[in-house]
Amino acid sequence: MARMKYLIEVEPGKEARDGRPSVGPVYRSIFAKDGFPPPVPGLESCWDVFRMTVDKYPNNHMLGQREIVDGKAGKYVWQTYKEVYDIVIKVGNAIRSCGVEPRAKCGIYGANCPEWIMSMEACNAHGLYCVPLYDTLGADAVEFIICHAEVSIAFIEEKKIAEVLKTFPRTTEFLKTLVSFGKVTPEQRAEVEKFGLAIYAWDDFLKLGDNQQFELPAKEKADICTIMYTSGTTGNPKGVMISNESIVTLIAGVKCLLKSVNEELHQKDVYMSYLPLAHIFDRVIEECFIHHGARIGFWRGDVKLLIEDIGELKPTIFCAVPRVLDRVYSGLTQKISAGGFLRHTLFNFAYSYKLNNLKKGGKYGEAAPLCDRFVFNKVKQGLGGNVRLILSGAAPLSNHVEAFLRVVTCAHVLQGYGLTETCAGTFVSLPNAHSMLGTVGPPVPNVDVCLESVPEMEYDAHSSTPRGEVCVRGKTLFSGYYKREDLTREVMVDGWFHTGDVGEWQPDGSLKIIDRKKNIFKLSQGEYVAVENLENIYGLVSAIDSIWIYGNSFESFLVAVVNPNKEALENWAQVNGVSGDFNSLCANPKAKEFIIGELTKTGKEKKLKGFEFIKVVHLDPVPFDMERDLLTPTYKKKRPQLLKYYKDVIENMYKSASKPSA
Repeated sequence: MARMKYLIEVEPGKEARDGRPSVGPVYRSIFAKDGFPPPVPGLESCWDVFRMTVDKYPNNHMLGQREIVDGKAGKYVWQTYKEVYDIVIKVGNAIRSCGVEPRAKCGIYGANCPEWIMSMEACNAHGLYCVPLYDTLGADAVEFIICHAEVSIAFIEEKKIAEVLKTFPRTTEFLKTLVSFGKVTPEQRAEVEKFGLAIYAWDDFLKLGDNQQFELPAKEKADICTIMYTSGTTGNPKGVMISNESIVTLIAGVKCLLKSVNEELHQKDVYMSYLPLAHIFDRVIEECFIHHGARIGFWRGDVKLLIEDIGELKPTIFCAVPRVLDRVYSGLTQKISAGGFLRHTLFNFAYSYKLNNLKKGGKYGEAAPLCDRFVFNKVKQGLGGNVRLILSGAAPLSNHVEAFLRVVTCAHVLQGYGLTETCAGTFVSLPNAHSMLGTVGPPVPNVDVCLESVPEMEYDAHSSTPRGEVCVRGKTLFSGYYKREDLTREVMVDGWFHTGDVGEWQPDGSLKIIDRKKNIFKLSQGEYVAVENLENIYGLVSAIDSIWIYGNSFESFLVAVVNPNKEALENWAQVNGVSGDFNSLCANPKAKEFIIGELTKTGKEKKLKGFEFIKVVHLDPVPFDMERDLLTPTYKKKRPQLLKYYKDVIENMYKSASKPSA
């Protein structure tokens, strides 16, 4: 393959040998051509990230929450870095006064708030392993994590205390102290004390540290700072051990990358904290903001009020998962459709004009300044008016949504890729590089990456368009799965982490995630189906919001459960004289024919093979969700659970179809 603009080759590829598949060349970011950027001198641990910023910017605003006056949300009220530091020292002393020693496990359970960060920083100060308990997982997972990690003290959002109490008595073998982010009811206190545990309201807990002074232990780079349990698509969550070195290395890489593209973070930046701190994506972003002495404002915990919170906070950087950006896209397109003929026509003209200029290589601020000022400014103001970077991660963002937001938000829209095991940011697309649309960009300048061939799926890392499993090497990698060396050995081979995701190098050196290695099955005629790749292709159909494709080795064709796009289906019904509400339309055979027709059209455009076409669909008006355990907290499909949930639907689809011959 010709030299790729944003990559440098550091090692040649290898041919297949000793039962191992062939491996493509090892690449790193062009921004690391002279070596990986070293961490800031003196920055050895996550505690140093915070401590050094407090020394440098003690009076900068750090954490903010909206003031509630007479039940109404007002302005953001801020605590400075020094004020937060003083509380963190109290929290740390209170933890130690409960008999908790360095390297003990401290759970944190709840939505993002200042107390979450303060509890985390207290863990960093005293060398405790911070163990987030997922806000989006049920009591079973909370119980599993507390027991598996042997959590002895837990900080809990007031309304989540009941969830923790449900895990009694099984978790009381490990839990000794509970701390509420707010108050504690007499009933909760009685229940906890019945099992011989202690529970404190936040203000009472801080008093425990008033006259105590515990020396802060020395921290090493190799020390574990957090065990993050990943929501696996199968089985129990895995505890990913992240070291201080992983996070400080990541911060150095992000800093180098942003400097290289003239988008450095600075102390005047503002971040909206709403993505769960229990996930690595938000955790490392907030560490980066703390490192720069910037401001972090918290949402009120209600997705319906998020846009209002954004309008008040006026963030400069907005991170999101595709589900949030899909909502923004749907809301904007509905407003545009309802805006009348003249406004609609003007918008379409401005959109096409700016998009064409971006495609020709125009920089985002210069591609259509008049359109930005008179047409798209309302969208910009809707996000507070100051957003300059929108970063999407955790799952793939649809091409049409990414292209739309790049045009209308007047901000850089970047897509990133990483796993908990790689400390989040491993790849990220670059500003002013429109060719990277639909990709996750080149690697961040702190890792080496290569593709390993997957012969059973016909992905070849040495072909003219190299494809293979994405493998990562570097100091950002995790230190292993807690108490699961067997699982660690499965994914770590000779220093390389095997992600399980299949990537494809683009001519400019950006990467496109095209498939998942394990999501492959064989049809009855012996044909292999890479289902994730197909879902990505069919996901381009604008008439659907989501699709789950199923097949097995006893059947010769594919079926699918589809969440149709409500607006698209209702428009089709209106044009074709089909009556009924959204639920009844989903059950209408004509609607199913329409959706199959749209899927087939895309299948033909993308030159899919005959067996890759969908023969039968079931339309579910209710989107796949976490409540029914069909999605992970990062919106990845849980395939075994989907099969269990739709078992009868699948059987009926196969029964109803006249099966094509194999």
